[in-house]
Amino acid sequence: MKKQPIVAESSRPAKAARPPGPLEGASFQTGAAHAHQLPPAGVPEIAFAGRSNAGKSSAINALARQTRLAYASRTPGRTQQINFFGLRNGAVVTDLPGYGYAAVPKALKEGWQEFLWTYITTRSTLVGLVLVVDARHGLKPLDGELLAGYLSSGRPLLILATKADKLNQAERRAAVVDIERQLREAFPGQAQLARVVAFSATSRQGVDDADATIASWLAP
Repeated sequence: MKKQPIVAESSRPAKAARPPGPLEGASFQTGAAHAHQLPPAGVPEIAFAGRSNAGKSSAINALARQTRLAYASRTPGRTQQINFFGLRNGAVVTDLPGYGYAAVPKALKEGWQEFLWTYITTRSTLVGLVLVVDARHGLKPLDGELLAGYLSSGRPLLILATKADKLNQAERRAAVVDIERQLREAFPGQAQLARVVAFSATSRQGVDDADATIASWLAP
């Protein structure tokens, strides 16, 4: 009987498992609608901010590999509180109220925005800001106001140019370049603190880049 040849097992190493992203495993902790409700400052915090309907909740969910961690209100601009999410390493992500939605009554809108600005400019444990911007529209005046209060502190900034799946490759590159130009023109002394990433919660473009940036902020 003819012997069958022995087939050696492949010597190719198994593909390494992807390390979990910094937001994976995040869980809701608490919400604060007023300054006196904010939890005591302690562990490092990373804030997510953006105009209403820019895709902030979708971006958080994509980075957390969850579908319903952050909720998008059916009526843009109605989310009134800062939501705190605990991370595996003990740090915290905060989801800030969306701003700029015209249908919200002026007095109420100004109250939310004052609360948001106060948090951004005075929270001592805030180590980084993720600003979510619709790639098709770039930075708007209210984004600029927020950044003016934040960048002067010298802390890092990540801009996620969301809904990138709605643009072709050339348009995505142009959108990132345009946002970078806006930053240089508006904040010539702080633009180097920012990184701009084309991002899509649908196609998951930019998720790994955002993971790496956020993880670097939380590194010991």
